[in-house]
Order: sequence, then structure tokens, then C-alpha cells
Amino acid sequence: MRHPFRALFAVLALAALPALAQDTYKIDPVHSEISFKVRHALAKVSGRFSKFSGTVKVDAKDISKSSVEVSIDAASISTDNEARDKHLKGPDFFDVEKFPTITFKSTAVKEVAKGKLEITGDFTLHGVTKKITFPITNAGTQAGMKPGTVVAGFIDGALTLNRSEYGVKYGVPLVGEEVAISLNIEAGK
Repeated sequence: MRHPFRALFAVLALAALPALAQDTYKIDPVHSEISFKVRHALAKVSGRFSKFSGTVKVDAKDISKSSVEVSIDAASISTDNEARDKHLKGPDFFDVEKFPTITFKSTAVKEVAKGKLEITGDFTLHGVTKKITFPITNAGTQAGMKPGTVVAGFIDGALTLNRSEYGVKYGVPLVGEEVAISLNIEAGK
């Protein structure tokens, strides 16, 4: 025999669960950019990655409960020079056959000023994982291009990595060790 109040108890139990405060956004690689600059001899060379994915979970009430996960296809590197890109994909640099992805998973998000964030997490490149922290601006949210959609923006992210610390030592000192990385992310809810 079915208990007449079983359905009511189930509804009340669900209502008692805390509501999820996080909004989940999927990174839109078409409207985002992960780029870099590195010194070569006396100039600087720019490049970017064209294939990446990830999620940004934003807790607007408590930003410290937010998180970021990103996966980059290392073979999608482009410096607009086919021969150089082939070399960068090979064993001297990214060794994409052995290390096909570059990843980041946040461990902390901190608002240091209104809209200014510091994101700390585990960054893995070339099989080496290190904790990094970088600043980025929370540009907020707005309606997306499609009716009923929402997009979030995270812009002007910047950090500098020493590639030798990740086992990518080829060409030093002609090719600089310090790599300046720039992040501009748009993500859809």
C-alpha cells in the first residue's frame, strides 16, 4: 500500500536541499583567446592555441567558491609559420605526440578588488604540474546572441611562465625562457 504522504515528503525533502549557487559556463573558443609571446633573438614572436575547452563555475554570492577548468590541444599551436609550428609540436618543444594536452584546474579564486580576480591552480605542461596564480578581470555577464542565453567574460588575464621549469629547454638562450601568456575568455551558460 502506498503511503498517502510519500510524495509530499519527497517534495519537502527536495525543497530542504540547499540551492546551487554556482552558474556553469562553457568556454567559447570562437570568442576566446589563449595567446603567448616569447623572445627570439632580439625580437618577440607571438602565437596562440586555437583548440581548447573548459568550464567556469561562478558563485556570484561567494566568488571563492568559483572554479575554472581548461584543457588545451597542444597541437593547435599557431605562430603563423608552418615550419616553426611543426618544430614547436615536435620533441624539442611541446612534444604533442607524448603530451597532447595542456591543462589548468583551479584550486582557489579570490577577488582582490572589485571585478579583479586572482586564480590559483594546477597547471600541467609537458607532463609537469606546478601551482600558478594569475590575475584576470571579471567583465560580468550579459545576454548572449541567441535569445535566452547568457555569456560571461573574463579578460586581460596575464601570467609569465618559465618554460624550462616544465622541461621545455630547447634553444635557450636564443629563444627566451620567459613566456608571456594572455587570456581573454567568453563563456556561455
